[in-house]
Amino acid sequence: MVNGTEFSNSVEVRGIRLQLSGAALLRYMFFIEAYTGALYLPEKTDGRDALDDISKHLVLEYRVALSSDGFAKATTEKIKASVSKDAFQRLLPKIKSLNRLYKDVQPKDRYALTYLPGLGTQLTLNAEPLGTIKGSEFARAVFAIWIGKNPIDKKFRDRLLGKSK
Repeated sequence: MVNGTEFSNSVEVRGIRLQLSGAALLRYMFFIEAYTGALYLPEKTDGRDALDDISKHLVLEYRVALSSDGFAKATTEKIKASVSKDAFQRLLPKIKSLNRLYKDVQPKDRYALTYLPGLGTQLTLNAEPLGTIKGSEFARAVFAIWIGKNPIDKKFRDRLLGKSK
């Protein structure tokens, strides 16, 4: 339970059981509760390995309404800031594909990103599949938005990775 949002201790994705690594609340401008999130990884996976080519599942439950355009802009900016110029150019078609999948969200809506090696990164909204983007390089870049070296919020990242409570 994170600030009133309940997350399971484990999830099963295509027959693969993933364990809760950590959960957290992301605040915007110190006092606005934007969303809660939970990260699931294979059992006994160290959080430092979360961006490796392994199965992972990130769930974000929103506390505020956000537009699909806002998601697209933030996704593009955060990936651009976290990869090389060459990598960004290679990933741009996939980033655009993901951005076309986004929908507006209302409080209590849940987006989830699920990466399975060999299959790609699936985006769902309230458990409804919206599409899948192939490639481990893309998965690493998109998950890095929350759990990479320069995430949206370092405390949020650390809690998702199970580094702090």
